[in-house]
Amino acid sequence: MRIAILSCFYPYRGGISQFSGCMMLELAKEHEVKAFNFSRQYPPVLFPGSTQYVMPGDFATRVESDRLLDSVNPFTWKRTARRILEWQPDVVYICWWNTFFGPSMGRVAHFLKRRGVKVMGILHNVLPHEHRALDKPLTKHFLGGCNGFVTLGNEGSESLARIGGSPSVELFHPVYSQFGEKLPREEAEKKLGIPAGSKNLLFFGLIRKYKGLDILIKAFALLPEDYRLIIAGEPYGGFEEYQALIDPNPGAGRIHCFTSYIADEEVKTYFSAADLSVLPYRSATQSGVRAVSYNFGVPMVVTDTGSLRADIEGTGTGLVAPQPDPEAVSETIRRYFDTPGLAEKCRKNIVKEMDRLSWKSFCKGLLEFTATI
Repeated sequence: MRIAILSCFYPYRGGISQFSGCMMLELAKEHEVKAFNFSRQYPPVLFPGSTQYVMPGDFATRVESDRLLDSVNPFTWKRTARRILEWQPDVVYICWWNTFFGPSMGRVAHFLKRRGVKVMGILHNVLPHEHRALDKPLTKHFLGGCNGFVTLGNEGSESLARIGGSPSVELFHPVYSQFGEKLPREEAEKKLGIPAGSKNLLFFGLIRKYKGLDILIKAFALLPEDYRLIIAGEPYGGFEEYQALIDPNPGAGRIHCFTSYIADEEVKTYFSAADLSVLPYRSATQSGVRAVSYNFGVPMVVTDTGSLRADIEGTGTGLVAPQPDPEAVSETIRRYFDTPGLAEKCRKNIVKEMDRLSWKSFCKGLLEFTATI
């Protein structure tokens, strides 16, 4: 089968690029696959991070792609669609994660669908976590250009049902394995300059408001002195509001901040030093951080939002805080450490989940659903 994928690929960095590259490589084991990429993803003025591109030290999934689609240049939208059509694919998978791409990706999807091409949307987020006025119409525009949809968790499925998209199937976010082997804990702590002997909590990933880092900082103030908090991720904007919470925090000396871009080769250091990965999210569909945590065998405490409860509580790989507030998060963290045998039980369950959440299983489900459309 000839499979085209329109998404963000190398040399762009980030979770969508990694996901798309891994999916492409797995599909290419048995099919002819071609990647269609952005020539310009975001104009620099609209991108609040340090860079959109892969940096030295990243274990990027380096796939070849045709860089055609400029998100803000309408002349490239039809051109991209024509190039995909000329390749004569049996199916086109389009990754959807941000309504900013509604006009460009929607135009491509509608062009192809009208010409009889099977177009499938792989929905990382149906709607953004931080809502804007045009989110729903832009999302509906894109959805209207697709024949079917794949969601990565129950929250995505529920959002899709509310906005009106079918047919669909709910799959999962596969586990990443490109970050290397876990380090000895002592070595990781030494690299980070963290004293040994504490219960280390990790907040990892791009820092955005919906991810609730402020909740975790406040929760940390309620924990005993044998806890440490590692914050590892680039702020999507400024870090000032979080620093303002850290400075007066009674545990400020035990909060370790690494708020520049985290290269892929450094990821293993942070997870190797961690006892527990904490996702205090205000909202979520699914989380790539969960996949990385699984890769390193690190259990999680998450909040009861999106598909996180089902992902964690349903698999026994961590605990769920009932509310995204400091008291609930701190109590759940303490319960994790205070419950005899729980940590080991969670780690064993993670090993089981690693087998189920493989790229091979994901692509098998993807192709089986595609065949029904």
